[in-house]
Amino acid sequence: MKIRVVSSKEEVESLSPNEQIIHLAFRPSNTDILTLITRCPELKALHIPTSYKKTISNSNIMLLEMQGIELIEGDVWGHRKDITEYSEVSQRIYDLIDEYKANGLSEDEIIAKMTREEMHMGSDLLKFIIKNRK
Repeated sequence: MKIRVVSSKEEVESLSPNEQIIHLAFRPSNTDILTLITRCPELKALHIPTSYKKTISNSNIMLLEMQGIELIEGDVWGHRKDITEYSEVSQRIYDLIDEYKANGLSEDEIIAKMTREEMHMGSDLLKFIIKNRK
């Protein structure tokens, strides 16, 4: 799974319409979120830092819900934008999820275990990955 990292408002206009998960490294305005939804019709999730999530208006949260777009809280650790625009979830994460499921762990137990193991992923993103795992 690739997460497109967007670090400025100016980058929103250059996004591919095929983007499915976007991490915003800037505090989005109502207009920025509306532009994102319009520009990226296949968007499944918007990943933003905790401090920014607190400033998202209720109307934007409702709009995202109506569009079927999940608002995920968290950061992208260790990503270098100068190397690539995308942060990628490693195969190791998927392998661990599959292993834990095979051992009978519940979704909540998997999230708690992987968070304790310091996977450098927030629980919201882990929950999204588990839910959308095919």
